[in-house]
Amino acid sequence: MARRQNGEGVLYRIAPDGTVSEWRHGLGISNTLCWSPDGSTFYFGDTLANEIYAFDYAIADSSISNERTFLADFSRGSPDGSAIDSDGYLWNCRFGGGCIARISPEGSVAEIIEMPVTNITTCTFGGADLKTLYVTTASILSKPGERLAGSLYALTVDTPGLAENRFGRAASR
Repeated sequence: MARRQNGEGVLYRIAPDGTVSEWRHGLGISNTLCWSPDGSTFYFGDTLANEIYAFDYAIADSSISNERTFLADFSRGSPDGSAIDSDGYLWNCRFGGGCIARISPEGSVAEIIEMPVTNITTCTFGGADLKTLYVTTASILSKPGERLAGSLYALTVDTPGLAENRFGRAASR
C-alpha cells in the first residue's frame, strides 16, 4: 500500500509492561486512536494525509496487523479525534470541515452531523447511558465571526457509545 509521507510525526506504542517502541514514522499528525467494540479492530488516522486506517488487533498479545485504508480523501476537512459507538461506528471529528462523520464498520460515511463552527477536534461519549456525545472545537484557524469556536458541545445521540478503554497497565492495577 502506498503511504503518503507527510512529515516527521511518529506514533509510539506503549506496551502494558511499559515498554515504548516506535510503531510508525513519516506521519503528518497522529489522530483517531480507537478500537472496535469487540477489540478486534484498531483505528488510526493521519490528519495531514486525510486518511484513517483500520488494522486487525489481537487482544491476547496486543499485536497490530493487516493495515487497510478505512476512509481516505473525504472532502469535509481532515480527520481529528474520534470515538466508537456500541454498533461499531466511528464518529470522526473533521477539523476544517464543520462536521462529525459517522462511519460504518465497513468504512462508508453513514451520517454527517453538522456543527456550528469549522474546526471540530474530538469527541467522547458520556452520561449515565453513554448517549451524550461531548464534542470539543478549536478557535485556532477559525473563520471570522465564529464566536463559538473553541466551545464544548453536548449532543444527544440515539446509539450509545462505549466507555473509553483503559490503558493495559492501569487496568491491571
